[in-house]
Formats: sequence, structure tokens, C-alpha cells
Amino acid sequence: MLGGDYAPKECTLGVRDFISKNNQAHLVLIGNESDIQKDLSDSELSRCTIVHTSDAIDMHEHPVKAMKEKPNASMNIGFSMLAKGDVDAFVSAGNTGVMLVGAAHIIKTIDGVLRPTIPSIVPKVNGQFGIMCDVGINADCKPENLNQFATLAYQYTKEIMGIANPRVALLNIGEEEGKGNILAQATYPLLKENQHINFIGNIEGRDLFTDNYDVVICDGFTGNIVLKLCESIYDVVVKERNLSDEFLLRFNHQLYGGVPVLGINKPVVVGHGISDASSFSGMLQVAEKMISTNILGNVSRFL
Repeated sequence: MLGGDYAPKECTLGVRDFISKNNQAHLVLIGNESDIQKDLSDSELSRCTIVHTSDAIDMHEHPVKAMKEKPNASMNIGFSMLAKGDVDAFVSAGNTGVMLVGAAHIIKTIDGVLRPTIPSIVPKVNGQFGIMCDVGINADCKPENLNQFATLAYQYTKEIMGIANPRVALLNIGEEEGKGNILAQATYPLLKENQHINFIGNIEGRDLFTDNYDVVICDGFTGNIVLKLCESIYDVVVKERNLSDEFLLRFNHQLYGGVPVLGINKPVVVGHGISDASSFSGMLQVAEKMISTNILGNVSRFL
């Protein structure tokens, strides 16, 4: 409840929205008790347990150093509770570096997973969505990393997004099998032989907003550049030029809540620093669905 630029107000509003839509989940809210209580009704508080702390890790702090020096920070408490099994999932829009370090080193990866990864939603012109993976946590990758990202993203898209047999593509500079740099050329045959995904081949950058795929795989360096480009398109066209277009409006990341860290043992959902109430509610919904589908337990069978 202390993570994000607009905490705790938007966090609390997100909790209220989530509770109004979900009549089963019990929420553990980690933050300043008085701030949390003043914005929630008695009936809403009955659905929550408050763990009080006023210690937070700021966005600019070094992740490893902050985690060592601030043991009572809300994010440290959250990861500790998740590791001990006191909660089933952890959600935060706080320092992204801390979220990734905590996920990888406290919760740890699923047996067989070489590296965790983070996907991002990509809007399509037909109103649907695609998933791009990785988008920044793994700037340098090996072919076997991308192959695992494909399996993880395939299962996430199938279980959480409800697509029966997601089409998995490799982002490349051409559609032909022999195209691309050394990484792309070496990854292609691994994806082609992967029996746990529905690999459809290469797609180019011009295909990202079409319905030619459901999951697109790339290294984190490429994925992060694409992601930031999409965000800048929204900022320039919608915010600066004040143009309204149904498709371009869907580039607003606040519409999509947070994204999970895939490949770790328990659900961790990471939100953008400027998340609003709807984003926090969306993050909680993603976490709840990950728990109810047992996606992490199921995906381990395919690695």
C-alpha cells in the first residue's frame, strides 16, 4: 500500500473496486494502518488484514541495498510473507528493481527455469490483445532463454487470457526461417521443436498490432525498446497533440493493471509506478486468477 506514485490513496481505491467485484479473496494490506482505515468502510475492512508499517523503499533507491537496509519496508514484508506462505500472492507498484530482485532471490524460480521473465500486453487493431515477452528484465538472452519464455508466455496466455491454443511467434527482421541475427537464427529451431507451444514462425515489427499472433517472443533489450516506443506514441499523439483515436487510446498502460513475473514459484504481480485505482484493481484480479488456475504449478510440467 506504499508502492507507486499515488500511494496510498489510489491503492485504497483499487482495493475498494476489487472487493466490489470479488466476494471471496481476503486481502492483506501492508502499509500505514491509519491511512488505510480512513478510506475503507467497516464492511471493506472486514475483508482485509492490515500489516502496519510506514517504512517504504523509494523508486530511486538501489534494489539490493534498500532491501538490506530496510527490513521493515512494505515490499520486504510482502516478500517475506509470500515466502513463508502467509499470503498466496504479492502485488505492488513499488520499485520495479526490488520486485524483480525479490521475485528471483526470495521466491526463486521454478525448478528448471533459467531466468524469470516479464510479459507486456500489446493492443491489436481488431480490439484484441497480444503478449510480448520479454520486455526488459533480460536484456541479454540465449536461445534456450527465449524458448523457455515462449513456454511460460504460452501457458499464461492460455490460462489467464483464455486463448485455447495461443499462436507463438518470434520477433524478427523477416518472416523466413533463416532471417535475423545469431540469437534469432539459433532460437527458431528450438521453438519449432518445442512440443508445448503452437509456434507459427517469425513475424516482423509491422505485424505487432495485427491479429497474426497471440504471443511474440524477443530478448528484453528489443522488447523494452518496443514497449517504450508504444508508450511514447500514446504520450505524443494523445497527450501532447490531443488527438483521440480508439486504437491509440488503448496504448494507455493504466488500462491493464500489472504484469506477472513468469517463471517463479509464487504469484508476483508488478505494477507501473504511476498506477491508478483501476490499475491496482486489475493487478489484484490478475493475482487472484493466477492463484485460482494454479498456473505456476501447471507450467512446471512443461519445462
